[in-house]
Amino acid sequence: MTNKRWLKTGLAAVMASVVLITGCGSNDNNSSSKTNNNAANSGNTGEVSTEPVTYTYFSFSSGKDVVASETTIGKILQEQTGVDWKMEYAVGDVATKSGVMIAGGDYPDVIVPEGEIDKLLDAEAFIPLNDLIEKHGPNIKRVYGDYMDKFTADDGNIYILPFSANQGYISEPGVSQGAFWIQRRVLKEFGYPEIKTLDQYFDLIEQYQAKYPTVDGKDTIGFITYAGVTDNFFTITNTPMHLAGYPNDGDVLVDMESHEAKVYAATDYEKQWLASLNELNSKGLFDPETFTANKDQYLAKLTSGRVLGYFNYAWQVGDATNNLKTAGNDDLRYVALPVVFDENTKDQYIDPPSFVNNRGIGISVSADDPVRIIKYFDNLLTEENQKLVQWGEEGVTYSVDENGRFVMNDEQIANRNDNEFKRSYGWQYFEYSWPRYGNFSVFEDGNSYAVGNQPEVAYAGYTEGDRAILDAYGVQTFSEMFAEPDERPWYPAWSINIAQGSPEQIFKQKATDLQQKYYPKLVFAAPSEFESVWNEYVTEYNKLDVAGYEAFVTEQVKNRVAGNW
Repeated sequence: MTNKRWLKTGLAAVMASVVLITGCGSNDNNSSSKTNNNAANSGNTGEVSTEPVTYTYFSFSSGKDVVASETTIGKILQEQTGVDWKMEYAVGDVATKSGVMIAGGDYPDVIVPEGEIDKLLDAEAFIPLNDLIEKHGPNIKRVYGDYMDKFTADDGNIYILPFSANQGYISEPGVSQGAFWIQRRVLKEFGYPEIKTLDQYFDLIEQYQAKYPTVDGKDTIGFITYAGVTDNFFTITNTPMHLAGYPNDGDVLVDMESHEAKVYAATDYEKQWLASLNELNSKGLFDPETFTANKDQYLAKLTSGRVLGYFNYAWQVGDATNNLKTAGNDDLRYVALPVVFDENTKDQYIDPPSFVNNRGIGISVSADDPVRIIKYFDNLLTEENQKLVQWGEEGVTYSVDENGRFVMNDEQIANRNDNEFKRSYGWQYFEYSWPRYGNFSVFEDGNSYAVGNQPEVAYAGYTEGDRAILDAYGVQTFSEMFAEPDERPWYPAWSINIAQGSPEQIFKQKATDLQQKYYPKLVFAAPSEFESVWNEYVTEYNKLDVAGYEAFVTEQVKNRVAGNW
């Protein structure tokens, strides 16, 4: 059991938000909610220094380095606190970068560890935040109060603040997670057919490429997926899970009744997926650079107009999709489809309500002034600043209508989708990888936290091409093309913490190494050789302690179901 040092105040915030969504709250109710929130916001103990200071921020995700005050949002936050940030992002192999940090024992002031979190925790790179939060974090306690037990370590300490503490809940009209994406002109060419299975999806791509083998003098690319970047190789290995009708639990499928976790690598699900890619490759429909393209090369392919279909998590390719929308050619944009192996399988691409406890931000042992930093975090979590980092400034990047609803005009929507504007304004740097409300949150005034989840903005942002697709499939939003998610109280299993050097961590590393070795072999093998290469792969995989790993994950899943995170 983990220590629980604070009362669960978050539930009150959640319930207040839910009431504002489901009922017609009066102005008095809204005023009351805002007053209560401001009371929490003003409860910080001690004066916050505004003397100028610059700290270092490092994220193990990709991005463009920046000084925070060079962005509009960063400058506003600097004016409030005196704090600026030199923000740096990972380049090259992230494992090498974390290894260098750990070996030298010299860290940036704050770190967003992403997939390197277990290594950095094991190296004791982060300081405990408990006392800092207790003394200087009223807003941190307000936002995270109902989730504290889910990310408190076994030693009773809190080392990171996660990114998914939802305050209330609103579903999203778009698709932000994994899906099979298809170029819109492919659907248009064939009269917007119903596509349910993988075979139907690939057949449609094959038919289109046969009719239109080139685009602007260059060969069309039938299908590609994101397998050329080591720390995103899971994109291609996760796919069998989704095709089998499961959400993203990582490398396992969890039974809804027994809560037993089973790996799907080296099973018929994985074989069916790889056999389909092998066949696709034999027909010249699979991009031969799938396993070698870096991120920039991959995104360039998607924006070129040559790619007919791909599998990705939407957040991986945001720059490409935004660029395509900005370019204004709807036919070259993509639409997400809930593709599965068998037409009788219910898809589960849409995430159920969940909490991810191992993605967040922490203060390193090298930080000179943790108090100043935690106060910056706390200030960031005021309702006012959470609106700033998502919506920007009222009257500039959004407006408020007569009903108190946040709305955007065409120019504001275009700016919100423009990558360069997002960088200069600061959304690219502040909308996610900081202490924050979860993506599905609702502000106390009833407006959506995430701009894309605000119905008025979503509908206003639809192009003629968007509406043509929605009308063709008889839905009002793109997420309606997918099945509703089933409740999974353990979700997601991929966020289960695994200690460095443990049998489970060693298993995962060896399994990943095998997949990275054999996936290219299996996809590019001559069809007549596929079976022998597959058998070789399965033999090697089954030498690993599969049963031990499954038992570990099953135990952790059952613990979560029982409320013990």
